[in-house]
Amino acid sequence: MRGTPTGRQLRLGMELRKMRERAGLSSTQAAQLLGIKQNQVSNIEAGRHGVSPERLRTIACHYDCPDKELVEALTTLTPDRKRGWWEDYRDILSAGLLDLAELEHYGTALRTAHTAGIPGLLQTMDHAREVFHQVVPELPPPEIEHRASFRIKRQGVIFRRRAPVPYQAIIHEAALRMRFGGRDVAKQQLKHLLKMGEHPNITILVIPFEAGGFPGAGQPVYYVHGPVPQLDTVQLDQAHGIVLLDAEAQLDKYRRILDRLTALSLIELESRALIHSIIQTI
Repeated sequence: MRGTPTGRQLRLGMELRKMRERAGLSSTQAAQLLGIKQNQVSNIEAGRHGVSPERLRTIACHYDCPDKELVEALTTLTPDRKRGWWEDYRDILSAGLLDLAELEHYGTALRTAHTAGIPGLLQTMDHAREVFHQVVPELPPPEIEHRASFRIKRQGVIFRRRAPVPYQAIIHEAALRMRFGGRDVAKQQLKHLLKMGEHPNITILVIPFEAGGFPGAGQPVYYVHGPVPQLDTVQLDQAHGIVLLDAEAQLDKYRRILDRLTALSLIELESRALIHSIIQTI
């Protein structure tokens, strides 16, 4: 039995619950089919009890799940014996931040859109520190350092030697012109964006002021692709913390928002030219 389940463990349990419900089975009926107690089914679905890939396939068989691709994708959510680097921050930062790092680590592609800030995976350490200095209520210096170092360490997912994850960032021109930390920090941050955009797996697109209105009400959107579309996740930043969405209608909505924002953006070469021109004005 686990303590507090991670976001990944909760997602697996939720998907197994949905699979059971699609089969028209109660938790009691499922327990009878699987030869276990009803509370064990509940614990599995709550992410408190792990299942092996073999056990998961057995459950899917008993639930008459016809989607073999989904079942195999779900096996990738089963417990990993390797301890993720984010676990070093378990007693230091919020569970939501750790869940985000875990989500990114296992994601197959990442898409994000920001209209009033630089995406976290593209920030310099100085810029990240300044962002956390603006948090309300004010954070103590050690907390700022922990959050900034954690944010920079998350960037490893787009730099790892083996299979760096494809990453697309859409940034509004307004965000590029904000001078977090003053002139020098802002200038170095924009130069860093140009350098990051040179990596083949990283695409940086800019929405210019001339594009006019845009969907999404200016809220940062972070879309993490899973091994199959059903396991995609949207992450939103709220004043009270991180929110993860995975309902089919929500995923479809934010996919369409990101597609529309992409259409409003300058192409990659033009985006780089605009960033360079803004650097010249600082």
